[in-house]
Amino acid sequence: MSDTPTSALPKPRVSIGMPVYNSEKYVAAAIESHLNQTHTDFELVITDNASTDRSEEICRSFASTDSRVKYHRNPQNLGASANYRRCFELSVGEYFRWSPSDDLVSPNLLELAVAILDQDSSIFVAYPATKLIDEHGQIIGDFDEKLHSMDDRPSVRWMSVLSNLRLGNLIYGLSRASKLRKTGLIRNYTGGDFPLIAEMSLYGKFFEIPDAFFYRRMHKDASSAMKTGAEVMALYDPKKRDSLFLYNWVHLGARLRSIARAPIPFFEKLRIYLFEVRSIIWNRKEFAADLVHAVRHIVRKVTHPPA
Repeated sequence: MSDTPTSALPKPRVSIGMPVYNSEKYVAAAIESHLNQTHTDFELVITDNASTDRSEEICRSFASTDSRVKYHRNPQNLGASANYRRCFELSVGEYFRWSPSDDLVSPNLLELAVAILDQDSSIFVAYPATKLIDEHGQIIGDFDEKLHSMDDRPSVRWMSVLSNLRLGNLIYGLSRASKLRKTGLIRNYTGGDFPLIAEMSLYGKFFEIPDAFFYRRMHKDASSAMKTGAEVMALYDPKKRDSLFLYNWVHLGARLRSIARAPIPFFEKLRIYLFEVRSIIWNRKEFAADLVHAVRHIVRKVTHPPA
């Protein structure tokens, strides 16, 4: 082992954050897809959320043979959101991307993404096209994220995100770490990546790379396959499994706070606020349903208090 202090080592240009939790079935393939990148100046920061399967053993094995792999184990399960934030906090690269522990990427992703960000400073994130794969890694279809937005106006980018956002794969693109630190990152509640993606549109442009691919694995243990709201909430934050959660109101509040703190012109903020008002009107049934759910939740608590 080298005696050179960590602080004296050259920082990699790219950091990849891989949050892990009980991923023994897929994590080795996920790590290998990054070690096979044509761009080699990167660190792979793995944060293990106190896995109880063989994930730790597998990740430590890679870390022991490749110095680019940095393994960190949380003493307890922090929830998915906190674990995503943790690997970003531990990263040191100029550019950063998250990568789930069950998905894959094409070998050219980092090379093409770095070239795009180096060429145009107005681009915040360069993200790959998405292909959906099954549990065996077989391609089952394409998915068009429809978030490519090169308009100079933050308001136009914001409206594009809110109109097209579905799976939230944009956070798996390569971003400028300095700008990402100015955001609220992934929130610790259901759909916590959606407010982040909207906020990112206020800080720069989104560029989709047509010749690089993110392979999103669709399987029974994926978060997208969870059936109940309590299951999804527990994934993001285990302490909130049974908490009252008003999805539309909470997400609206997060978006409004993002707009307020964004370093964009006043009239751009005004246009976005007006768009949000129209969105409330268009989606008034969903907002009203949240309030009905809140009343029912309170009534249940009052009439059926815990023993």
